[in-house]
Amino acid sequence: MGYLDNSSITVDAILTKRGRELLARNDGSFKITQFALGDDEIDYSLFNESHPNGTQFSAEAIENMPLIEAIPHGANSLNSKLITLTRGTNAVPFITAGSFTNANGPSILQGASLTITPTTFNLNGANAAASEEYIFTILDGRLVEPGSFAATGGSVVASASDIAEFMTIAESMTIRGTILTLQATTSNALFSTSITSNTTQIIIEGVTSGAFLTIPLEIKSN
Repeated sequence: MGYLDNSSITVDAILTKRGRELLARNDGSFKITQFALGDDEIDYSLFNESHPNGTQFSAEAIENMPLIEAIPHGANSLNSKLITLTRGTNAVPFITAGSFTNANGPSILQGASLTITPTTFNLNGANAAASEEYIFTILDGRLVEPGSFAATGGSVVASASDIAEFMTIAESMTIRGTILTLQATTSNALFSTSITSNTTQIIIEGVTSGAFLTIPLEIKSN
């Protein structure tokens, strides 16, 4: 969903495949009960407190940026969600996963196992490392062995709303817990003499904090 014109309340909404299915039923089952807001398209580095026309024009460049259209692809939208911080929190929570970052993820061979243990900082106002429950999503589940994409701790089983966030991606898989484990596929179906590696993404979302971390995952052919 995206605003078409920021001078008036005009909203462009694109339904997901599941949303179109419910709407087509025409039986009242299509009801929007929750929504999220994000600012993925905003470049805050353009905020200029030294604007020659005064501080009231500091956000002029941001306000004049073109507005993007709605994007129904879960991996490319709402990566920067607007969240409500708990009382007493004076810093935005963020997730770390050891040496893995948004740009630097694990690279493993076919059949190898991997464990990812996230940590959240600035949770509940405390500027320290803490653990919470996480929603783990792999965008291409074909790259892991069937049944190996699993989590321990917490609820373990992902709820319908957890899964719905990326349900527009046909091969995505979602699980919920505190620690993620997986095993790279042993199948050669996605590899060849010219394709010796495949890359996907693992998305980690804090259930309490709302923080996101996206990690690239490379699977190399044996």
